[in-house]
Amino acid sequence: MEKYLMAIDAGTGSVRVILFDSLGNELTVSQAEWIHKEDPRYPGSMDFDVKTNIGIITDLIKETITSSKINPKDIVSISTTSMREAIVLYDEDGKEIWSCANVDSRSVEEVSNLHELSERLESEIYNVSGQTFSLGAIPRILWVKNNLPDTYQRIKFVTMLNDWITYRLTDVISVEPSNGCTTGLFDINNRNWDSSIAKKTGLRNDIYPVVFESGSVIGNVTDKMAALTGLSNQTKVVAGGGDAQLGCIGMGVMDEGHAAVLGGSFWQYEYTTKNVQMDDQCRVRINCHAVPNTWQYEAIAFFPGLVMRWFRDSFCELEKYLQEKTGESIYSQMEKRAQQVPVGSNGMMSTFSDRMNYIAWRHAAPSFINFKLDSKKYNKASFYRAIMENAAFVTKANIELVNEITNTSPEVIVFGGGASKSDLWCQIISDVLNKPVKIPVVRESTALGAAICAGVGAGIYENFDDATSKVVKFNKTFHPIEDNNLVYEELYQNWKNVYKNQLDLADKGLTEHMWIAPGLSINKGVLAK
Repeated sequence: MEKYLMAIDAGTGSVRVILFDSLGNELTVSQAEWIHKEDPRYPGSMDFDVKTNIGIITDLIKETITSSKINPKDIVSISTTSMREAIVLYDEDGKEIWSCANVDSRSVEEVSNLHELSERLESEIYNVSGQTFSLGAIPRILWVKNNLPDTYQRIKFVTMLNDWITYRLTDVISVEPSNGCTTGLFDINNRNWDSSIAKKTGLRNDIYPVVFESGSVIGNVTDKMAALTGLSNQTKVVAGGGDAQLGCIGMGVMDEGHAAVLGGSFWQYEYTTKNVQMDDQCRVRINCHAVPNTWQYEAIAFFPGLVMRWFRDSFCELEKYLQEKTGESIYSQMEKRAQQVPVGSNGMMSTFSDRMNYIAWRHAAPSFINFKLDSKKYNKASFYRAIMENAAFVTKANIELVNEITNTSPEVIVFGGGASKSDLWCQIISDVLNKPVKIPVVRESTALGAAICAGVGAGIYENFDDATSKVVKFNKTFHPIEDNNLVYEELYQNWKNVYKNQLDLADKGLTEHMWIAPGLSINKGVLAK
């Protein structure tokens, strides 16, 4: 009898329920978009609507079961993955009393207050947790304390979004380390909560639930959820993980020195290690991997995927018309044209994301620079290619940063996510990095990583290594072209200097930062916290 694995993947813009067989083949997908609304009373807020969104998830589970036409009893296990940093707070009855999405940025004042407590506080916490205040839960929970004191007093537990889904399936409140560590309240080495961090920051130290490693069985689907979704109450629910870490599992990136780039709205560079060491300058993020006793250095590039979407929506009206007429996607049309642009886009470059600097994270104003009024050389296709090359330059800068910290360099890069569907982008990445770039068969690997967790918990696979040996496959490898690399190396050095000056313009207030971390301020070029 065939056994099936279900993955629930809750991203920033949409949620998917995917059914896999035990060989990692995707059988059925149900997907729905969701939105996270700003509360007009609180600028920068981005609430997560638990009532509406659990309804969306249960409907998608029912849809997946119905369309697959399988017996629900043959779904042996379920695991979950989600956007990281999104948190849910619960009262003692297990009722959700406050939640926010990962893009919530309402806690600027709380970050400033933390900096006023001590100039060293953020770096001290980083040396334990691998996190700064830029993305973590500490300022957000402090915001609840300062603005919703009655809610704060009622808090019994805090979890991440993927843990919230497993709670809804099982009635067990828990967290797993790969996403839980992004709160900034974990001891990264012990892979568990550290109550001393809460004490230092003025948070309660009694709201942190039990920790299950990814791949551990949390419980079975409850009778209530079985009735709502059509699932069997014999189906096991297994701890999953954060989207980037499970994406790495879904690409087989789990062992010492393995490295991956996940190319979505943001691009994450992940470098895997069994022996984590902190960066004394607090420049990169350090997370627990979803594989036990394994960690990852992470450097994030802001918005490569969103920049491409912006370009599509702003400048590709003709291509949209042709897409409707011919069925060929806008991206495919633009890629064909960008392939005809010389390597290096005739010297033009764009500046969007800078390399990561976790302790003082900010980005210059978006720009295109060093182009001439020559429509044959500088046109829509060359601007499109320059966006691709900028993403590759940021990736190279982030890899060099992690190399400096670890005193190592990966031999091969695994490239996944939506961007890896573009052969041109894959080749640009290989040429800029001067490294082979491997492309997995399953490009959207996060859900596959969740299915692997489900299979490990259910005993379908002996462990993560056994699972990836059976389900992870690669269908392409791009090798660097020497002549292209020579062009890119010179342009990359120019790009670094240009970006430094562009950032200086933003720091002086002459242009506006594309993004700046909460609580970070620049006064006439002088960094202040």
